Amino acid sequence: MAGAPVSTLRSLAVWAVLLPAVLLPLAMAAASPLLAWRDPVYIIAGFAGIVAMSLLLVQPLLARGRLPGLNIRQSRTLHRMTGAALVAGVVIHVVGLWVTSPPDVVDALLFRSPTPFSAWGVIAMWAVFAAAVLAVFRRRLRPRLWRLAHSGIAVVIVTGTVIHALQIEGTMETASKVALCALVIAATISVFVARTRAGAS
Repeated sequence: MAGAPVSTLRSLAVWAVLLPAVLLPLAMAAASPLLAWRDPVYIIAGFAGIVAMSLLLVQPLLARGRLPGLNIRQSRTLHRMTGAALVAGVVIHVVGLWVTSPPDVVDALLFRSPTPFSAWGVIAMWAVFAAAVLAVFRRRLRPRLWRLAHSGIAVVIVTGTVIHALQIEGTMETASKVALCALVIAATISVFVARTRAGAS
C-alpha cells in the first residue's frame, strides 16, 4: 500500500512539470506585443512551430511509457499519433512562412539564408520527414536497425529544433522557451539512458 501514495505523487509531479512546460510558452507567445504587427498566416505558422516543439517533449515520454495513467500500448499508440501531429505542425509552419515570404523560405531550403537559425530549422524539418518515412517502413526493418535509425534521427530533430528556437528572437518569451528546450533535451536523454540500461541488463 505504501507504493500507491508514492506513485500518485510521482504522477502529480510529472503532470505538474509537463503541463506548464507545454502551455506556458504558448500563453506567453500569445501575449507577445509582436503579434500586433504580424499577419494571421504568419501567426498561425509561428504557433504551429511552438506546438511542434512542445510535442518533442511528449514524444520520448510516450515512447518509453513514462506518462502516468497510460499503459505501454496506449503510450505507443499516442506516440504514433503525436508523431503524425508533429509532421503536420512542421508542414503548417513551413507552408505558412512560404505564404508570408516565399523568397525567405527558398533561401532557407537552399541553405543560403543569412540567418543561422534557418539552416537548423531546415535540418530539423528534413529529419522529421525522415522519421515519418522510417516509421512507415518500420515493419520491413530489423528491430535493432529501426531503433538505431530512429534514435539517430531523433537526436538530429531535437538538436536542430532547440538551436533553431533558441536563436530566434520572436514571439516566444525567452525564459519559457529556454525551459522548454531544456526539458526536451532532458526527456530525450532520459530515454536514451533507459534504453542503454535496458540493453545492458
